[in-house]
Amino acid sequence: MIRLVALDIDGTIVHGRRPPSPAVLDAIALAGSRAQVMLCTGRTVVGVAGALDAIGLRDGVTLTSNGAVEMETASRRVLGMERLAPEAVTAAVEAMSGLFPGAVFACEHVGVGQRVSAPFPDGVLAGTVTEVGREGLLDEPTPKLVMYWPDHDPAETAARAARLRVPGTEPTLDHELPWVTLVSAGVSKASGLARVAARLGVDRSEVLAVGDGDGDNDRAMLRWAGRGIAMGQAPPQVHADADESTATVAEDGLARALERVFG
Repeated sequence: MIRLVALDIDGTIVHGRRPPSPAVLDAIALAGSRAQVMLCTGRTVVGVAGALDAIGLRDGVTLTSNGAVEMETASRRVLGMERLAPEAVTAAVEAMSGLFPGAVFACEHVGVGQRVSAPFPDGVLAGTVTEVGREGLLDEPTPKLVMYWPDHDPAETAARAARLRVPGTEPTLDHELPWVTLVSAGVSKASGLARVAARLGVDRSEVLAVGDGDGDNDRAMLRWAGRGIAMGQAPPQVHADADESTATVAEDGLARALERVFG
């Protein structure tokens, strides 16, 4: 029996900038009538608010920033945060500056937005974006460091990121943007989900997770959950990590998956 449902947002619940479809909203409501539903996302606390409003989730907790931040869904109050060590941020910026010439960096300012070393493309960062230069990135504790490599593609970024080694950090790649995200070592959607499940007294065999792996952050979650479902457009390695697959986000694959489990 499934008692806890963990859902990725981008590429799973929503397709690009489009709102969730009626079929997806109905299926999430169906799942919520049978189990606890929560979101597990790479988005920030600020960035997840619109999705929570659109879906109508009003209880439980939400994991943001690849599992580094846990917030109360109803109040949007931050309950806990796994901070990146300042020395890890400094080492990461130095290492990635060498690997990715011209890179720009952002540190999440939880509940506010982002502190950036230089401008990012419009619309890719949520909340208030404050340009502080590299020296100002550490003015606030942060759970997440993002590197964006202008005028390059995700494949080239991934090739160079294979050489990235920063002690005390956990990197993930994005498959749609030239983007690398770092959180503290050992932190992931899977670790956050495991913590929530333990607190609720839910065994991992009773957990369903659905994601598309648009960034690598879904893969550990799909492996950890008792039942992991990959979205149809996910890369092959994500399907390999999952127990089963569904249709693409454009085909309302999440609705089909949840109806199969709970219908």
